Amino acid sequence: MKLLRLFLLGLLVAFNVMAQQKLPNILWITSEDNGPELGCYGDTYAKSPNLDGLAAKGMMYLNCWSTAPVCAPARTTLISGLYPPSTGAEHMRSNTQLPSRFKMYPQYLRAAGYYCTNNSKEDFNLAKPGQVWDVGGRQSHWKNRPEGKPFFAIFNHTISHESQIRNAIPTANVIHDPKQVRVPAYHPDTPEVRKDWAQYYDRITMMDARAGQNLKELAEAGLAEDTIIFYYGDHGSGMPRSKRWPYNSGLRVPLILYVPEKWRHLAPKDYKPGGKTDRLVGFIDFAPTLLSIAGIKPPKHLQGYSFMGKYAAPEQPYIYGFRGRMDERYDMVRVVRDKRYIYIRNYMPHKIYGQYISYMFKTPTTQVWHDLYHAGKLNAAQSKFWQTKPSEELYDLANDRDEVNNLADSKKHADILKRLRNAQQTLAVKIRDVGFLPEGEIHSRSGDGAPYDMGHNDKAYPMERVMNAAEIASMKSEPAGKELAKLITDKDSAVRYWAAMGYLIRGEKAVASGRKQLREALNDKSTAVVCVAAEALGRYGKGKDQSVAIDTLVKHADVSKNSVFTSMLALNALDYVDDNAKRHIATIKVLPTKGKITPARMGNYVPNLISKTIADLGLKVEPKPKRPRKNRK
Repeated sequence: MKLLRLFLLGLLVAFNVMAQQKLPNILWITSEDNGPELGCYGDTYAKSPNLDGLAAKGMMYLNCWSTAPVCAPARTTLISGLYPPSTGAEHMRSNTQLPSRFKMYPQYLRAAGYYCTNNSKEDFNLAKPGQVWDVGGRQSHWKNRPEGKPFFAIFNHTISHESQIRNAIPTANVIHDPKQVRVPAYHPDTPEVRKDWAQYYDRITMMDARAGQNLKELAEAGLAEDTIIFYYGDHGSGMPRSKRWPYNSGLRVPLILYVPEKWRHLAPKDYKPGGKTDRLVGFIDFAPTLLSIAGIKPPKHLQGYSFMGKYAAPEQPYIYGFRGRMDERYDMVRVVRDKRYIYIRNYMPHKIYGQYISYMFKTPTTQVWHDLYHAGKLNAAQSKFWQTKPSEELYDLANDRDEVNNLADSKKHADILKRLRNAQQTLAVKIRDVGFLPEGEIHSRSGDGAPYDMGHNDKAYPMERVMNAAEIASMKSEPAGKELAKLITDKDSAVRYWAAMGYLIRGEKAVASGRKQLREALNDKSTAVVCVAAEALGRYGKGKDQSVAIDTLVKHADVSKNSVFTSMLALNALDYVDDNAKRHIATIKVLPTKGKITPARMGNYVPNLISKTIADLGLKVEPKPKRPRKNRK
């Protein structure tokens, strides 16, 4: 009997090995902070021979979106197969959790027999639900897999990252002439801007060489025809107004897919070697696509659609994106596009596009662009980034590649605007977008549970009622006085938060008309409501109203006595009230920079806000020395 059991066990092991060998290997080559600035995408300035070669035998996706225009939320979309606004993970460098019943896609692949490696970046806004990878880190590699195991392997290249645009590179790699670069319509044409764009392209060429090494290694191991290959960038270029901004320039990424003949039955229906497809796909679709390749039916909770494999789904009419808090600065934007038009919904239109983000301002282009605007030396298209936003934007990508001609008020495009607006709102309701909550309330309403579950509980989160308040508040062209006065007394704090925001968005006259309501809101139980009401009165109030409001903001800015989310809201507001806060400069200067509970991923944000605020109020702050780039003239 013992021998029989051993025999049967041996058969089972052999069967499993055979089954595993019937699955394709999958290789992901990824690069950071680059859009489709590659030769194969028609960019004649680019030099990318290795990826051009992959495209020549594979297929390029012309309309692939990263879903988020910055790394952590984009990667969070990939790993979960869920829109971060549905999981509470939309904000840059935040941290929350999935429901315990959900897994990250490598866990499904590992259960199916794959050896999963990630070399090496994670940067997720979601805690890992147990072991996700077989091996992660810089030493992880598909070649270390057990015999007979198919692999899923990621190699992520950081050499094209935003930070590398401003760093010196070896002279041999300086190959792009700044004089020949195309400067987009929204950037000023200056030597600094041309230099940054040229170095960005140099970094793309350096990244291409590393991708070439990945491909060479696979071929030399004799695995090229056993491996489905994806190459993609993690979001648009690291240049300002691409990275962090959900324009097409910030969301569109290259996606090259290679399916060898052996696995052609798993390829998309429109797959053609050396071909192109205009199918709309996004990072939200990658997890279900991987599972479909492996023969796993995507779980119903995944929010994207597979575009190849056993469970390939029909093409969808839209792809979606979003923007939440970027480092220390709050914002909320939702976007949708079809194959021609992109619609952008700004829920915080009172904030300028180019809010001061410490990390972004390290790039020379950002600095010179900002300085030229304040010197009055830019045209309308170049100035827009430093001004407040309209509530809605609509761009014709076929005729306006730089997205500078807003068609939202065009009667000719009214039906298109309405259709895309409806698509954006429909998705928000479908996924139960928790981004309509102040960030602190995403966590407080969830307690020890997952924001996804909280978001699907109408008692904990009356989503459509909160979203309706946000729609009213943020459509700044509408007076909405009566509605705001009613909403600011609502029983739900998020509705009151948006009502206070509505007054702030509309400015001085609205704040004067809502003075009584805003004064009462300074005593609200919700600190988010308090901070927004205080900002409104601090910026646009008069006399005692303004004085009390700024005192309130200083009190709530103390991170040792408030949550980091409250402190950041208050500090942002103090920065925006400008010289009205000057009498508090000594207090602001000595505010604590670390709270009792400060998430590690958010450690720099309060110090950054304090430094910027006191600098604006006239207190000298010693700048960090810049690293010179001596090798480029």
